[in-house]
Amino acid sequence: MARGDQIYVMRPLAGMDSFYQHHGIDCGDGTVIHYYKGTGEPVISRTTMETFALGNPVYPYKTAVSFIPDLVIERAESRLGERQYNLLANNCEHFATWSKTGRNVSQQLLDYGLDASHLSSNTGLIDTAAQGSDPMQAVALMQQALGNVAIAQTRLQKEYSQAQDDMLTWDRVARLALQKNREDLARAALARKVEFKRKAEKLQKQLIEVAETEISLQRNNALINQRLTYS
Repeated sequence: MARGDQIYVMRPLAGMDSFYQHHGIDCGDGTVIHYYKGTGEPVISRTTMETFALGNPVYPYKTAVSFIPDLVIERAESRLGERQYNLLANNCEHFATWSKTGRNVSQQLLDYGLDASHLSSNTGLIDTAAQGSDPMQAVALMQQALGNVAIAQTRLQKEYSQAQDDMLTWDRVARLALQKNREDLARAALARKVEFKRKAEKLQKQLIEVAETEISLQRNNALINQRLTYS
């Protein structure tokens, strides 16, 4: 590992070891910039490597492309003090990957089909919770999942509304350009209109998928509560 590397440790969740990766940026001087929770709300902080690791092995996270180390550190430092943690849209991996590559993505969420922009009706994790041996733990997982769905719905709806507004804006620009006999500008504006129309259609599909996921969650949540009632 070296200065500017994206690194991670495995952190336990609900008593299960090595359940998820916690990411950060290695500053090369024994410190790490990462979303640090401590005893309060998560905040992007520079902590010691020991605080980051919490006694767990630290691993380098390999990326196909990346910025040079100085720029990686500069990008990470630019967000110190940020308190905008969001599991689906801005978690520790989103932050570290953005600092390292400029891409705001979390491969862990993509792998589980839970990323805000890729949430689908893949309910394998949901089914595991519903069929688990510990009903109380399953209830907690279901409630967290329902909260995640609500976050995804809010974000996608906002992006969908913005895409529709942008589509209408470029339609107006095209009409004004034609009125001024500027066919070149009109064609360019129509191309942007089509771009945002496609984006809106894609977001609408994702909203439908999120709604289907919510229905599945509610159904499985009812099954879990039924198990608790008769246990």
